[in-house]
Amino acid sequence: MERFIIQTEKFKTQPTSLFDDQWLLLTCGDFATGNFNCMTISWGSLGTIWNRPFAQVVVRPQRFTFEFMERYDNFSLCAFPVEYRPALNLLGSKSGRDSQKMKESGLTPCSASIISSPIYQEAELAIECRKIYWQDLTPAHFLDSTIARNYPQSDYHRVYFGEILTVSGTAAFSE
Repeated sequence: MERFIIQTEKFKTQPTSLFDDQWLLLTCGDFATGNFNCMTISWGSLGTIWNRPFAQVVVRPQRFTFEFMERYDNFSLCAFPVEYRPALNLLGSKSGRDSQKMKESGLTPCSASIISSPIYQEAELAIECRKIYWQDLTPAHFLDSTIARNYPQSDYHRVYFGEILTVSGTAAFSE
């Protein structure tokens, strides 16, 4: 997919649609050594914190990607055209711990421009982030009691904030 660098202040998207409808592929690790894992996510946010553009993602501790998020200081988020939805379904439902899900998906990982984690040739949007903060969700802090329904096994997410270092995408993501 032909992408170009988009200055963060010119990056445009509808964040709720990006997460809810399009989904994103979260990838963490080291492309050069082939030591990375990915998972499809539909929860997260984009914005500004501490005077920096950021992406916030959540990962449950039992996910294989969690190990990579703990080990590496960066991650990527990639969005794909609708025809890649079956690949995203596969990558969100199978574990890389006990399968070759990346090969099965048909997606092509490639070097990112700044970080060690890969992005994907087929992506129409690639966001490269450096982790700057994490926090475990605590049920005592849920102000809406219905949130707890998302955690019947008490497997609360870890929240990661990543400073957005660079964005590349198609014209649809630029002013």
